[in-house]
Amino acid sequence: MENDDARKVVAEFIGVFTFVFAVVASVGLGESLGLLGVALAQGLAIGTMISSLGRISGAHFNPAVTLGALVTRRIEPAIAVAYWIAQLAGAVAAALVVKWLYPGFLELGSSAPRTSAGTSAFEGLVLEGILTFFLVWVVFATAVDPKGTFGAIAGYGIGLIIAVDILIAGPITGASMNPARAFGPQLVFSEWPDAWIYYVGPLIGGVLAAVLYTQLYLARDDAAATS
Repeated sequence: MENDDARKVVAEFIGVFTFVFAVVASVGLGESLGLLGVALAQGLAIGTMISSLGRISGAHFNPAVTLGALVTRRIEPAIAVAYWIAQLAGAVAAALVVKWLYPGFLELGSSAPRTSAGTSAFEGLVLEGILTFFLVWVVFATAVDPKGTFGAIAGYGIGLIIAVDILIAGPITGASMNPARAFGPQLVFSEWPDAWIYYVGPLIGGVLAAVLYTQLYLARDDAAATS
């Protein structure tokens, strides 16, 4: 792996570590923070890390975003695999550190996403797909689109859509929108209720958003750039 690629992979690890640390801690503190506090903690964490590290790795911080970039040929397959490994490792490391630092203080296991009573697995799958579609659409519109606002407000636009998704669906599915965010707490706390929802839904939603945005708004620019 070249030095520049290694820098990108480390940035992905740090970004996901920060985000999942905020996820596990904020959800564990849910009773004192409330849903709005949880949404703000997670949205601000991801927004800040995107603004800090976006110039290095593109700040995917989400396997669904990386898959969308791969399908639309914006990342090489080998780098995409390295990103996925770093993202999953960062999520597991963050959950382990919070578990170590907050023993007996937080309901940490609740950070593993799950569907609420009365919500079927299929409904949870569709909802996670829709939420991730919103997220990846905003990522492509602000961070991928060269006419977007990456240098100005991309991080906070993405952070805000994550906060919105949590506010509208957190009590229903946990509003994961991110297979790495789901995997870290699921593995560390051995909580796997309907786990497949949090991989299949976001990956499908992310790919749909990436392909649709590319075809509608980026395909002509891409063709011009390669001609």
